[in-house]
Amino acid sequence: MKRSRINEIMAAADDLIRSHGFVLPPFAYWTPEEFRANATRSARVIGARMGWDITDYGQGDFDRLGLFLFTLRNGELSDLQRGGGMCYAEKLLISRQDQISPMHRHIIKAEDIINRGGATLAIELFGSDPEGNFDETAGGTVMCDGVSRVFRPGEVLLLRPGESVTLMPGDWHAFWGAGGDVLIGEVSTVNDDLTDNIFRDPIGRFAEIEEDIAPAHLLVSDYDTWLR
Repeated sequence: MKRSRINEIMAAADDLIRSHGFVLPPFAYWTPEEFRANATRSARVIGARMGWDITDYGQGDFDRLGLFLFTLRNGELSDLQRGGGMCYAEKLLISRQDQISPMHRHIIKAEDIINRGGATLAIELFGSDPEGNFDETAGGTVMCDGVSRVFRPGEVLLLRPGESVTLMPGDWHAFWGAGGDVLIGEVSTVNDDLTDNIFRDPIGRFAEIEEDIAPAHLLVSDYDTWLR
């Protein structure tokens, strides 16, 4: 993805988020220079990979296959492993109309996916085989706003604003905005996008960046290089 396109997506996402009454935290608006200047006191932000995350899954077609995310807070895997401390994470996501976030599951993370506003959020679901692999014949059970719901293989849940689904490790899912753009909340156990996303098809998690202009703000995938 071109950096100029990423900057445009950031600005549009910020407008949409604000239109729903949400405001991102102060570090979201730091320039790369400000981030460098604050790197020591923002070590928690950097280490937990909090911040902007825009991906086309390495496929070069963001409008068709892509996702906007902003990690607002994120705990530590060591806390989760010992069963105490900051064991949770929270994100905001935006699924544009008919923009696919591809079929995947998580190994560790359980998550609530919440339609925070906009159009309908469509989520396609499959279960796993005993080894956790994608199984086109497997359904399962999820919780929708605290109510148990059995899903058939490939069933598409339609979540209206205010509705949510709880997905457990092994629940294969893909999602998109149906009928318009959707602001999504994600509340989960500790998030690790480097190792805890298992995709059905061989694709990447992060975009490859073409630096045609300077970044307005850094992506979480920029931290290792820009803040070294």
